[in-house]
Amino acid sequence: MAIKQQKPAEAHDTITKNPGAIYLDVRTEGEFAQGHPTGALNVPVVFIKGPGNMQLNDDFETVVEKVIPKNTKLIVGCLSGGRSQRACEILEGAGYADLTNVVGGFGGQRDQSGAIIGKGWRDEGLPVSSDVGDAGYPALRAKAGL
Repeated sequence: MAIKQQKPAEAHDTITKNPGAIYLDVRTEGEFAQGHPTGALNVPVVFIKGPGNMQLNDDFETVVEKVIPKNTKLIVGCLSGGRSQRACEILEGAGYADLTNVVGGFGGQRDQSGAIIGKGWRDEGLPVSSDVGDAGYPALRAKAGL
């Protein structure tokens, strides 16, 4: 099944119309703490080890499965849409069926040169929070028993 693709404003509309939907932010803990869609949960799909050096988070699938039921409508976002697409593919393989990738993510969609070609969540003026609390990765790992 093809993973749905939505721009940030469409994703916000989907979350607003579906109270049980969850925005899963798959950026790093540091990126999440600097600002994220209000109400989002943070489970990084990769850890950035240096410029161009990303390491898959071995616990990604486990944490998501233990804290989010598989029948949940998931809106998955990152900075621009690449990591979140990969996260959607992993989650689809784990049995999640209602997945939407946020094209443009939090910081905007970029072309090959890095120039922004589509606004992200933040620049669309959608609700943003920097409160981490129970939505942060350490709290979700603990909830998952890791």
